[in-house]
Amino acid sequence: MIIVIAPEQDVPQETETLNILFHNGLECFHLRKPLKNYQEHVSYLNQIETKYHHKIVVHHHHKLVNTFPLKGIHFTEQKRIDHIDNPGPYLKNLDLFGKTISASFHNPEVLANCSFQLDYHLLSPIFDSISKKNYSGKGFDVTAIDKSIIALGGITVNTIPQALSLGFKGVAVLGSIWNTKNPIDQFIALKKAVLNKII
Repeated sequence: MIIVIAPEQDVPQETETLNILFHNGLECFHLRKPLKNYQEHVSYLNQIETKYHHKIVVHHHHKLVNTFPLKGIHFTEQKRIDHIDNPGPYLKNLDLFGKTISASFHNPEVLANCSFQLDYHLLSPIFDSISKKNYSGKGFDVTAIDKSIIALGGITVNTIPQALSLGFKGVAVLGSIWNTKNPIDQFIALKKAVLNKII
């Protein structure tokens, strides 16, 4: 499984590139734009071909799932801390039937002890970050945790085999896609690396 995460700041031809990534087999995109308001999220989604909306997970403005046929919602670490112990009041007004709920973690012990049933968990940083300077990887080994955990942080074609050997069920990428001259070729190479390791 490969998740592509949106760059925090828009990049040139971002939505055009995203449509091509979906066409080339991207199954899950995390729309993480903390500086965009609700209407700006709507505008962004409207630039994505409708047939790909079911592959998009939103980090902010979760009520977008009531308007768009999205894949699901994601809790940032702070939002998870604020709501996960008593999620009922927060989730009751969201149309989440058939949709995924995921969350971010930075500590494997906290992840392992999380009692809320999440579809998958993002854990970071695994390797030195590409998109954030001085964000050093921790090399977490999650083989003993019986949950679906996705590796985030410093994921490249070269680090994917190590990430999967540490017990991760997939990888999430940001800098290794958006910080390259050819995101499409890079995604295809990453996808091949994951498939080769799984096979």
